[in-house]
Amino acid sequence: MHPLKLYVSAEEKGDRLDQFVARLTAMTRTQAQRLIVTGAVKVDGAIQPKNHRVQPGECVELELPEPTAAEPVPQDIPIEILYQDRDLAVVSKPAGLVVHPAAGHADGTLVNALLYTLDDLSGIGGVLRPGIVHRLDRDTSGLMVVAKNDASHLRLQEMVGKRQLKRLYLALVHGIPATRLGTIDAPVGRDTRNRKRMSVTGDAGRKAVTHFKVEREFENCALLEVELVTGRTHQIRVHLSYIGHPVVGDREYGMSGSLERESGLERQFLHAYRLSFPHPTSGEEMSFMDPLPADLEQALRGLEAT
Repeated sequence: MHPLKLYVSAEEKGDRLDQFVARLTAMTRTQAQRLIVTGAVKVDGAIQPKNHRVQPGECVELELPEPTAAEPVPQDIPIEILYQDRDLAVVSKPAGLVVHPAAGHADGTLVNALLYTLDDLSGIGGVLRPGIVHRLDRDTSGLMVVAKNDASHLRLQEMVGKRQLKRLYLALVHGIPATRLGTIDAPVGRDTRNRKRMSVTGDAGRKAVTHFKVEREFENCALLEVELVTGRTHQIRVHLSYIGHPVVGDREYGMSGSLERESGLERQFLHAYRLSFPHPTSGEEMSFMDPLPADLEQALRGLEAT
């Protein structure tokens, strides 16, 4: 068993215990609930129910079981490894690749590729998500950091919570924002009418903050640099749609218009192009950049020619 102590921050005040544990350990909520029910989770030394509302300063102590072998099979799926050492790897995920197995995607995922390419992956993410610290949507390309052992996974997950893992994206959006610099501070949660979608949901959502900067302007669209402060599901796409500038090519939260037809894009123009964080063991500052892939570069060249 691996003891783990997590401390509740002011921002996490009032979160359910199962949500808190799931988020900070990269478990599913069901996995977190299973640990709580079995008494493997204590709050300030006492067993609490899964719906306990955590308070700032509380110490949540977990007894993590030994990681089981990952069930997904290794598959020879081409992925680019930009860097790796004994603690982590930084990979460039291509568009169209689901990060981990889930309903409808039993294999052919980034996890299957990682199992084939890397010798070690942490087990904290569970059987289906070994090594996965943070995710990218299926049709979003770009940089991800992957943990190769449990200690690194926990440290990297802590960095995500403390905003020490900096993630920058490039997004082409419909229209041109009124200001060159902006911040979107609007809670994101499940859409009440369609549970497969996310939306800005007022008090029912979780705090979500996104910064953006206009990098280039075109006739009827703009290229933005976007920084994730928080990391809610589909956050960038939801936030940009919320302010009236949806991502070009986004079928879920955007629109189907002339830009989509003329660019020839078959997916949303969203790319995680820069990633920086202190190394989980040495503390050395790590920084990586990933150029735009060919389909997005071609879309930009088409805009420049008009």
